[in-house]
Amino acid sequence: MPETDLVILGGGSGGYACALRAAELGLTVTLIERDKLGGTCLHRGCIPTKALLHAGEVADTVRNSAAFGVEAEFGRIDLPGVRAYLDKVVNRLWKGLQGLVSARDIDYVSGHGSLSGADTVTVNGDSYRAAKAVVLATGSQPRTLPGLDIDGKRVITSDQALLLTELPASVLVLGGGVIGVEFASIWRSYGAEVSIVEALPRLLPLEDESSSKLLERALRKRGISITTGRSYTDLKRRDEGVTLTLDDGQTLDAELLLVAVGRGPVSADIGFESAGVSTDRGYVVVDNQCQTTVPGVYAIGDLRPGPQLAHLGFAEGIRVAELIAGEQPPPIDYDQIPRVTYSHPEVAAVGLSSAQATERGHEVVDYTYDLAGNGRAQILGISGAVKVVAAKDGPVLGVHMVGDRVGDLVAEAQLITNWEALPSEVARLLHPHPTMSEAIGEAHLALAGKPLHAHG
Repeated sequence: MPETDLVILGGGSGGYACALRAAELGLTVTLIERDKLGGTCLHRGCIPTKALLHAGEVADTVRNSAAFGVEAEFGRIDLPGVRAYLDKVVNRLWKGLQGLVSARDIDYVSGHGSLSGADTVTVNGDSYRAAKAVVLATGSQPRTLPGLDIDGKRVITSDQALLLTELPASVLVLGGGVIGVEFASIWRSYGAEVSIVEALPRLLPLEDESSSKLLERALRKRGISITTGRSYTDLKRRDEGVTLTLDDGQTLDAELLLVAVGRGPVSADIGFESAGVSTDRGYVVVDNQCQTTVPGVYAIGDLRPGPQLAHLGFAEGIRVAELIAGEQPPPIDYDQIPRVTYSHPEVAAVGLSSAQATERGHEVVDYTYDLAGNGRAQILGISGAVKVVAAKDGPVLGVHMVGDRVGDLVAEAQLITNWEALPSEVARLLHPHPTMSEAIGEAHLALAGKPLHAHG
C-alpha cells in the first residue's frame, strides 16, 4: 500500500492549496481528484462565470458606447465564441495548476476516491495510506428543492447553465443569492428577459440591507424583474418552456428555469460515516482547526459548515497543511473573509453589517458615500456607494460596497477591518486620484468628521 505523509481527497481550491503548501513544507503528498484538478471554482464556478460576466460587460459597453462619444453597433452574442474565450481562460489556468502540482512532486491520482479508514483512501481499487493526516476536500454541488427535478433542458442548475449551446429568450432564476444574481446579470447582458424569485425578503440576504436595496434598484433599472418574499408552490413544464406558480398565486413563464437555491456538500457514499467522521445534514463537523471527529482527519472548504468561498477553502487548505507540518498558524477570522458578487453592479463586503454589529453589542456609527462624488466612477459611468460601519469612538467593523469594480477595493477594506483601524487613521491615508479607491478614503474622512467630497 503506497504511503505518504498526507493524503488529500479532492483537488479543488482547498485541496490543491493544501497539497502545494504541504509539499513546500517538506511533506510527501498524494492528491486524489475524481474530475479535473482545480475543482468547481476553476471549471464550473468562479472562473467560467466571471468570464461569462465579462463578455456581458463588453456587450453592454458596446450597446452604451454612444454615451462616451463612440459610435458602435452591437451585433449579437456569439455563444460559441464566448465559450471558446471561456475555455481558453480555464485551460490556461488548468495547465498552469497541473504544472505547479507536478513541479512539487505531488503524487496526483485521478479517480473517485473514498475514505476506507481513518488513515486510508481507496481509489481505482488501490489504497493510499497517510502517515500523518487525511484531508477531506470534496467540495459542493448544486442543490434543488422538492418537486424541482432537474432535467437539464427546461430546468437546470448552474453547472448546466455553463453548457448551454443556445441563448434563452427568457429565464426564471429561482434563488436570489450570489449564484442566482450573477446568472441573472449574465443573461440580461446577453439580451434575455430575466426574472428573479427569492423566498427571503431581499436579494443577497447575507449582505448589509443597504447593499441589497442598491443592488435591487440597479437590477430593476436594467429591466430584471425581482420578486422577493415569495416561494414556489408548483412547476409545470411545457414544450416551449416552464410555468412557475408562487405561494401568492402569481404565475411566471419563461423558456428556462435556473434553480439557484444554494450548494450542498459532496459527502454521500464516500465512506465518511463508516470511518467515524460525523456529519450534520451532509456537512462534515469540524473544530476550529478544521479537524473532524476522527483524530488526524481534517475537512476544509465547502464540505464543512460555513461560508462557501473558494478563497476561504484556499486559506483553510494552507492552514491545515501548516498544522500538519507542526507549525502554529493563527486561526482564520471568519468575520474577516471578503466576499464579492460579480454582477452588474458588483457587491463587495468584509466585516460586520450594521445589524450584526448592533446585535453584538456595539454602539454603531456608519456613513454611506455615494459614488456620484467619485471622479473615476463618473468617467466610467459607475453608480453605487461605499458604506463604512464603525463602533462609536472605535474601529471600523465593516465595509460594504455596491458598484462596478468595487470587488477590486475589498482587499483594502479587509486590511482596514482586520487591523481594527480607526476611521481617523484611514482618513489620513492617501488614495491616488482619480481612482475608485478614493471612495473608501472619502467615506472614512466623513466618518472621522471631516467630509471632503461629501454632503452632510
